[in-house]
Amino acid sequence: MKITVDNIKCGGCAATITKKLTTTFDVENIDINIEQGIMNLDVDDAKKAEVVKVLLNLGYPEIDSVHGFNSVKAKAKSFVSCAIGKMDT
Repeated sequence: MKITVDNIKCGGCAATITKKLTTTFDVENIDINIEQGIMNLDVDDAKKAEVVKVLLNLGYPEIDSVHGFNSVKAKAKSFVSCAIGKMDT
């Protein structure tokens, strides 16, 4: 499955996403292109809505899926997720 998301800024962001998706969906292979915000992961396409929801809760919404205040909220969440990812690595 390929998903493009907003707010990925660094390895801390990628670490948080990888940890959460790995534990939630028992994923073994996640590839994250930080510069482009593109993720490739081995999850059944039928679970895309669930994956997108988990990502949004972390602050990394699918590209063009949130706007206005919800976009600001997602960005704020991503800063926290990023910091947690940096501390965990």
